[in-house]
Amino acid sequence: MLDPFCGCGTTVHAAEKLGRQWIGIDVTHLSVALIERRLKDAFPGISYSVHGIPKDIEGARDLAARDKHDFQIWAVTRLDNAVPFRAGKKGADGGIDGHIFFRSGAKTVEKAIVSVKGGGVGVKDIRELTAVVDRERAKIGVYISLEPQTEPMKREAAGAGLYDGPTGKVPKIQLFTIEELFAGKTPKIPLMERGFKTAAREERDDQPDLDL
Repeated sequence: MLDPFCGCGTTVHAAEKLGRQWIGIDVTHLSVALIERRLKDAFPGISYSVHGIPKDIEGARDLAARDKHDFQIWAVTRLDNAVPFRAGKKGADGGIDGHIFFRSGAKTVEKAIVSVKGGGVGVKDIRELTAVVDRERAKIGVYISLEPQTEPMKREAAGAGLYDGPTGKVPKIQLFTIEELFAGKTPKIPLMERGFKTAAREERDDQPDLDL
C-alpha cells in the first residue's frame, strides 16, 4: 500500500492493522512525528524505517542550512511529549518554538517552553528564553541548539534557579545540543503529560491472503 499524502497516518495505521506492507509519504516533519507516535502507541514493538529526516549531526546541519523553520519543527519533535508552537505554522512566535505540558497536581497542568537555535548561539539567547518563560508563566525553559553552548550561557542558565515541582527540583532553564539529543539525553520534566493524543493499542489482523 502506498499513501503519498499520509497526513495523520490513518491509512498507514489501517494497513499495519491488516498486516499489509505499506509506504507513507509526507513533506512535513510534524506529520512524520505524529505518525511515528501513533504507530508506536497502537503497535508496541513495531519496526519500520523513516527516510528523509536527519539521522546524525551532519544531517541536522544540512536541514538547518536549507530551512531553519523545518529544522525548528524537527528539533521540537525530537523531544518526547513536545508539540511545535501553533502546529508548526510560520509567523511571529514570540520566542516560542514548542511546548511540553506536564502535571504538577491532579488537576493542574503546567508547561515548559522550547526554544530552538539552528545558527549562532550566545548568552542573550538564554536571557531571552528566561524572559519568555516568565512572560508565559511557564515553569521550565528548554533550549536546543545545533552549536555547543558557551560557558557564559551555561552560567546564565544556572543563575535562573530551579523549579520545585511535584517530583523534586529541576533546573528552570535546561540546555541541550542536537548531538546530545541524538545520544538520548532528555529534559528533566516532572510527570510528563502526552502532548499528542495517544492512539489506542491495536491487535494486528492475520490476513495473509490479502494482496499487497
